[in-house]
Amino acid sequence: AMASTSVDVKELPASYVFVADVPGMKNTDVKVQIENDSILKISGDRKRDNDNSHYDTKFVRVERSAGKFMRKFNLPANAALDSVSAACQDGLLTVVVPKIPPPEPYKPKTYDINVGAMHLTSPP
Repeated sequence: AMASTSVDVKELPASYVFVADVPGMKNTDVKVQIENDSILKISGDRKRDNDNSHYDTKFVRVERSAGKFMRKFNLPANAALDSVSAACQDGLLTVVVPKIPPPEPYKPKTYDINVGAMHLTSPP
């Protein structure tokens, strides 16, 4: 079964920030990819704590999700895909997608043209 994970998405002036709950997971357990030049994909596999040396262990209640999870997000056109970074610490995966700065607004320029005297010569 494909489990989900909670993700907050924030827009800052210079970037988009995705913060996902990945409790108990190491950075090697989580995969962050960009697909089709526009989709951020966060996936991983939560393992259940299995201690096979104790066959008489019986779960009384299971509330923590386990199994594969995946989330996909469409990225805006101004996402700088070549500068995306990710870090996993204290049960949180943080993915930072910088924004491409907007182009400078077009400012029409005024050019001063020197006006000189014309010297007309009469034909021979």
